[in-house]
Amino acid sequence: MIVDSAVYRDGTRVPVDCDVADLASVRERCGPGDFVWVGLHEPDAHELTEVAGAFSLHHLAVEDAVNAHQRPKLERYEDNLFLVLKTLWYVDEDDAVETGEINLFVGSDFVISVRHGEGGALRQARVDLEARQAVLAHGPSAVVYAVCDQVVDGYEHVADSLLEDVDEVELSVFSEERTNDSARIYVLKRELAEVRRAVLPLRDPMSRFASGTAHGIDRDAAPYFRDVADHLSRCADTIDELDGLLSSAFDAHLARISVQQNNDMRKISAGAALVVVPTLIAGIYGMNFDHMPELHWQFGYLFAMALMVGASAGLLWFFKKSGWL
Repeated sequence: MIVDSAVYRDGTRVPVDCDVADLASVRERCGPGDFVWVGLHEPDAHELTEVAGAFSLHHLAVEDAVNAHQRPKLERYEDNLFLVLKTLWYVDEDDAVETGEINLFVGSDFVISVRHGEGGALRQARVDLEARQAVLAHGPSAVVYAVCDQVVDGYEHVADSLLEDVDEVELSVFSEERTNDSARIYVLKRELAEVRRAVLPLRDPMSRFASGTAHGIDRDAAPYFRDVADHLSRCADTIDELDGLLSSAFDAHLARISVQQNNDMRKISAGAALVVVPTLIAGIYGMNFDHMPELHWQFGYLFAMALMVGASAGLLWFFKKSGWL
């Protein structure tokens, strides 16, 4: 359950001589100005309740963290913050956006990260942050920044992958070959909606962090959050642009289908005319009237055949010149 726990002092990790799961001992080694970062992965209700007891977490926030599948949000419970982030990663083979979740409990001397899903592992974020003493010196706010930065970077990677797939759809729609792109366009629009549900609700919390108006977040850390907010805004704009491109591609796809159907109908009509005219001539000469022109002529049969072939050839030339065939 507990992936890692550590005490940080003045921007550096403090070695502790106890097990990472022994939260009481870890917290005892936390002096004035220090803070603890505890990382958990998919804890059950009992395990998270134990952690909540050690850090006095609000029961409503704990309930949300256990159930997961929450909308991205920022809530304040007394002197603590509760932040929900959606993690995203892209499975290119299936054109699918997979989602996970990270819940952050932020206090004056602790941060507890609760991760759900396969993506969004925070090990690298912890390592990178520990290598930046100046950033880590901002305390729990630095952890919030590092986690948000990694999550938003993941959004940008997903947006880049979706951009490649949208480009492929556009090339397919406007290619000379007959393609059926409607199903893939629908899938991509559905995945874009999944990304939008993760990105858009996060803009307000990032704006509050960037402006330094969020309780419990160091105002001096605002420039770092402004960078994250800028990336998040850019990602949101990309998602909106991709959605517009897919809508245009779908309209173009339907238009091409309509044009193709018109071309098919013209070809069918032209083919039917090539059959109907000889049939008409043959039907007239098959009426067996006594006073029919050329009926008793020696070359009447050849004349009828030549008339049918000539009429068909004339129609064929006309249809080709008109572009129907």
